[in-house]
Amino acid sequence: MTRHGTNSAQALRPSFHHAAWRWATPEAQTVLATRDLAAIIRFHRRVHGQSQAETGALLGYDKTYVSAIELGKRRLTDVAALRHIADRFALPPHALGVTDPADTDFRAMVQFGQSTVRLAEIARQTGHASEAVTELWPLVARLEARARDGHTEREALRLLADARLGLGTALGNVLPEERLATAAHWTAKSLNVVSFLDDPTLTTTALRMHGNELRKAGLIGAAVNRLVSAASLAPNPKSRAAVLPLLARAAGALGNALLFDRAIQEAKALLDAVDHTSLVNPVALHEIELRGLIGTGRASTAILRAEQETPAPTMAVAPQWRVIELTTNGKVRLLGGDTRGATELLTQAVAQAQAQRLPHQLQRIIRAGGHALADVSSAATQALAQLRTEMAA
Repeated sequence: MTRHGTNSAQALRPSFHHAAWRWATPEAQTVLATRDLAAIIRFHRRVHGQSQAETGALLGYDKTYVSAIELGKRRLTDVAALRHIADRFALPPHALGVTDPADTDFRAMVQFGQSTVRLAEIARQTGHASEAVTELWPLVARLEARARDGHTEREALRLLADARLGLGTALGNVLPEERLATAAHWTAKSLNVVSFLDDPTLTTTALRMHGNELRKAGLIGAAVNRLVSAASLAPNPKSRAAVLPLLARAAGALGNALLFDRAIQEAKALLDAVDHTSLVNPVALHEIELRGLIGTGRASTAILRAEQETPAPTMAVAPQWRVIELTTNGKVRLLGGDTRGATELLTQAVAQAQAQRLPHQLQRIIRAGGHALADVSSAATQALAQLRTEMAA
């Protein structure tokens, strides 16, 4: 699989320069690291296209005063003045060498937010996606309110991107299919921020997670495009290995056998080179391969593969993956004529999907069972109706 996405990161950027994200760029970070007020003012003026008179008006200073600061003829050391400039430029005071209670609150918010994102991901991976949504909603709202007020520091925007990705992915677990566009919406919003951070690992992660939510929402072609870009941009084998299973799944759903085969084979080849995760492990790849073979018109090969290969269980598999695996294997058994085996697997899948509150997986089970396994489909339909009632409440 060739790396042909050289300009993919640039393609994510809006066609105009969004000055609201000015302090998040790597260039801004270099300027801020100097703590040089003259350089910071010049950077601000250039980004906004302001004259010294316009920046002076923003700060409440005369044009000549701004000029004197930029030329190094006037040095500001007064704490109140530095706080004032930080406020007008929407910077945390520590960027100008000043600390105050508000700045302490900002640092605490970032630390708390980072912990919230990590804990929410753990909750989602352990089968508690609804709890992850509950934790992430208020954090995202607070960070977005801060960004709307013009405070767009790199730390806060990076946290906002992570929180939006986490929220979208968690929603992708707990929403039914007809509402999965909401999950894709939140992962898409992260791309608006990520494009300005120039972080290849984060960009790859955002494209990967957004691509997967697009697939779940039924936008398969767009999903493949995002995932191909993610694989091309991946800065190391670990990042690339995280993308390939999702690319294989999307390619299979699209019916692109060539892309599916290439992605799944490379993913398998990387298994021994990277640490196993909930997605990169033999069990998950086996499920993805079976589903992809069916999606690309090779059901008979999927049946043979299911009969010949049974990967050993691994602790890396998340609980929801067990539901996914049961559903796919149940569908393969049914295609192979093993009605009893299919019923047993899909019945287990219904119970686990209901316990973990996974409506999308219940909808998969309904389709897998179909008319051939009417009792299983009926049980999944009832479980789905119950979850819908709970969500509506």
